[in-house]
Amino acid sequence: MGAGSGVWNDVPVHADDQVGEGVSAELAVFLGNAADGRPVKIVASVCGGCGGRVFFVLVDDVEGGAERVCGGCGGRVFIADSEEFWEDADPGEACCPCGSEEFEIAVAFSLADDGSVRWVTVGLRCRKDGAVGVYADWKIDYAPTDHLLTKV
Repeated sequence: MGAGSGVWNDVPVHADDQVGEGVSAELAVFLGNAADGRPVKIVASVCGGCGGRVFFVLVDDVEGGAERVCGGCGGRVFIADSEEFWEDADPGEACCPCGSEEFEIAVAFSLADDGSVRWVTVGLRCRKDGAVGVYADWKIDYAPTDHLLTKV
């Protein structure tokens, strides 16, 4: 292993990255690479109502923000601080190039030197063909930010 790298479940990641339980290897690597070398905390979305991990996702890719809808029970949750800006958002439903609208979600929180969140990146992995992509990301320019880490 080279300097500044580590291994998580046989997936090479930045030494300071934290990858949570349930994040697929594909999303962990993709989101780690999308962070441009910044340390990230990557968290999987899991429905608090039914434990589901398949979601339909509404995204505002202009201003940034996302809301997930559980494919199992229909429970809705805003990701990070999206709810605060949703009234002015113009969201659309995320869709994979293959046509599927069902996704696994992981959120990467890029961290500043003091551990505060500076950037939120929503990564989706298509349940049909496995394609991964960033569907929304936005900058965080306030503090404290610890509450964001639990809103995935």
